[in-house]
Amino acid sequence: MSPEAHKPSIPDAASSPDLLLAEPDENLAVKARTGFEDAGIATVVCHDGAEALLQVGTRHPGAVLLGAPLPVVGAAQVTELIARLSPVPVLVAAGPDGAEEASAAVTAGAIAYVARPYRIDEIVPLLKFRRAARDDSTRPLAVGDIELDPIGFHVYVRSRSLQLPVREFLLLRYFMENPNRVISRQELTRALWGTDSLNSNTLTVHVRRVRDRLREEGESCCTIDAIRGMGYRLECGSSCFSTSQAEPSPTA
Repeated sequence: MSPEAHKPSIPDAASSPDLLLAEPDENLAVKARTGFEDAGIATVVCHDGAEALLQVGTRHPGAVLLGAPLPVVGAAQVTELIARLSPVPVLVAAGPDGAEEASAAVTAGAIAYVARPYRIDEIVPLLKFRRAARDDSTRPLAVGDIELDPIGFHVYVRSRSLQLPVREFLLLRYFMENPNRVISRQELTRALWGTDSLNSNTLTVHVRRVRDRLREEGESCCTIDAIRGMGYRLECGSSCFSTSQAEPSPTA
């Protein structure tokens, strides 16, 4: 590899990029960067973990996406060092050959584990949201017994952590921003997928998964109800609020 090929691509030297992509496969990196920038995500590319750490320190990107397995410095160590030295949200991407390293990166603090080769349409909504959050100082949300931290990408139900994939996280966030309101299917698909032509079953499946996670994993007293012919509503009744308020605080 020539020194020129190894240099990160820099969209604008005067500003911080939305994304730093550390991808060892140069062809995959070019395709991914094109996809991200076509979606309005200013992207810097490098090809190993050491260069990623250097670029995080000098360019201050809005987010970091690590392709695993990552040479020189592995994805898990990069994630851990970023958390210590320059806190930036980290996503990790892997296929079967990088699954173990990606799992270790999640344990080290990566906020999401996505597919590699990259599915741009699944990653862009999270990156755009994080960019908006960085600009607007988005605050944590609390509805009923559910708490959601949009910056840290965490969900808690009764203080228990709930792990949600990116799209399900964004879907729950949208419901929590609009509690007790009927939200049409069209509004949800526009807000989360940016289209009106989404396969109708796709939204149904995602809503069902979020509902099941809240009920089965979190044992939440909030529900996502389907309102026939109208859409969906996040409902947290008075008993739900009473239960969450009745629980003793950690300092009690």
